[in-house]
Amino acid sequence: MTPNNNIKFKGNAQIRAMDLLTPATDGKRINCEDYVEGYAAKYAPYVLYEDQDGPVYERFEPEAFANCDIGDVIMQYDHAGRVLARMSNKTLIVEPDPLGLFMAADLGQTDAARQIYGDITTGMVQKMSWRFLLGDYEYDPSTRTIIHHTVKRIYDVSAVSIPANENTEINARSWADGVIDTARRSDRELEDRRRRLQIQISEMIRRIHNNENC
Repeated sequence: MTPNNNIKFKGNAQIRAMDLLTPATDGKRINCEDYVEGYAAKYAPYVLYEDQDGPVYERFEPEAFANCDIGDVIMQYDHAGRVLARMSNKTLIVEPDPLGLFMAADLGQTDAARQIYGDITTGMVQKMSWRFLLGDYEYDPSTRTIIHHTVKRIYDVSAVSIPANENTEINARSWADGVIDTARRSDRELEDRRRRLQIQISEMIRRIHNNENC
């Protein structure tokens, strides 16, 4: 399914704001002092936005990340600027687990990273988001849910000052509206084909009946 989206990030990338980013002392996945962890995404459905008909939900299936390109994801602040951690030098972990897309980072390698760690420990920065490339997805009109079956690539996970800025919200809503509109058009086209087929069948039955009465 191809979204009808007039406001796109490069490469049809999407950004989603998700869960709490927290320091941790027990069960660290990386042996370091300035350690944080959290979930960039979880499998449970969540409200993407609301329109005049109510909430539109989004859900990522557990297998969506099975073949995802996560070879060298980076961590940034607000998806821009200095790299705070990255997978290729083992200061960042991004991987799916039973709850969702888990991340852990060592924020002690640079001054910029240590500054963000300080912001997180003092509660100045509490949320995170992630940027990804769309894969296969569908819209379920019965639950008003966009379901992601695959994610092609994850670009970055970011500590964020505001979980969703205006540009992110516009992009996500524009894309989702396109998905829903495409699904509605497909349903209407299918119904039209069924109606035409029923008319053709009725006409054939009428002709057969007339021929039998001749």
